[in-house]
Amino acid sequence: MDDGGSAEIGLEFSFEIRAKIAVPLDGGPGRDGHRRIIPITGGTVSGPGLSGRVVPGGADYERVRPDGSSIVEAHYAIEADDGTPIYVLNKGLFRAPPEVIRRLDADEPVGPGAYYFRTAPVFDAPAGHHGWLSDNIFVATCRFTSTEVSIRVYVVT
Repeated sequence: MDDGGSAEIGLEFSFEIRAKIAVPLDGGPGRDGHRRIIPITGGTVSGPGLSGRVVPGGADYERVRPDGSSIVEAHYAIEADDGTPIYVLNKGLFRAPPEVIRRLDADEPVGPGAYYFRTAPVFDAPAGHHGWLSDNIFVATCRFTSTEVSIRVYVVT
């Protein structure tokens, strides 16, 4: 099939979100896995594409599968430096060997190369200066501690 020439896919770093998190609310085991709600209490956004703050009040609705992997779905807002509100829906996957999960749960230091944590954030921004966030696909690499999640966001070019 001739599509007239395909564009190559690339990634370009846009910004980093450093979201502060609180102690998870444990929903216990359910039919689809163990549920946890992780409150998002604030944070910062910085980089060449966007700067601002993470608005307190969002949460990550995590589902831990029987194999220890987690499906993440975070809902929160960013306020850009110019005051523009931007809604974020960030879905992804965390997986690691059982020993790494044990170390993370014990709040021991673990390098981000020891686990896989990737997301695909979707942004809802008003038309104007930040409208490009609603008009592109993004992927992110993530790392975390018990108090913060760092999300390095890349636009797919």
